[in-house]
Amino acid sequence: MNSEQCSNIGLEFENKFYRRCEQYISLLQQWGKVHNLTAELQSEKIDNNILDSIYPLKFLSNFKSFADIGTGAGYPGMLLAIARPDVKAVLIEPRRKRVAFLNFVKNALELKNVEIICDRVENVKDRSFDLITSRAVTNTSLLMDLTKDITTSETEFLFYKGSMLESEMKDASINNYEIINVKDRNYLYIKNEGQQV
Repeated sequence: MNSEQCSNIGLEFENKFYRRCEQYISLLQQWGKVHNLTAELQSEKIDNNILDSIYPLKFLSNFKSFADIGTGAGYPGMLLAIARPDVKAVLIEPRRKRVAFLNFVKNALELKNVEIICDRVENVKDRSFDLITSRAVTNTSLLMDLTKDITTSETEFLFYKGSMLESEMKDASINNYEIINVKDRNYLYIKNEGQQV
């Protein structure tokens, strides 16, 4: 992961971001072989997943906190947290093996802005966030429902979607949204008051 790859998609970061990405890649490759965290452990594929995770920083409104649902091996939540160390990041992941990895990354990279919750999102209460993110977890309607206890009318949503998005949107009651398409990725960005109450 280098500055040229990021500038190709219109993003720039301080050197610390690239150093932390290299550490993350190294840790993911070490842990991934042993714990089967993700199928994609080649450096090039990890780079693509990192770029996929951070691309929305180009178009997101300003946010001071976010929760990532089902972070898995770190996409997109851990990468967004690395890219935006000024933002409070809460990574919600029910599987212990992945939580152990995320905690290891958090400590190794000294990410003071990251909190990791080992639970299902529907069990998380009494919190609210400016932004809810999720990649490849479940369909949009169900995600909106599962996260209702951690949102306010001001919360925005960013869901990383593939080709099934069009059929999902027919079932979801959403008003104010934008779909940003980049290659095979559809970023579904639901803005303030995008939900029908």
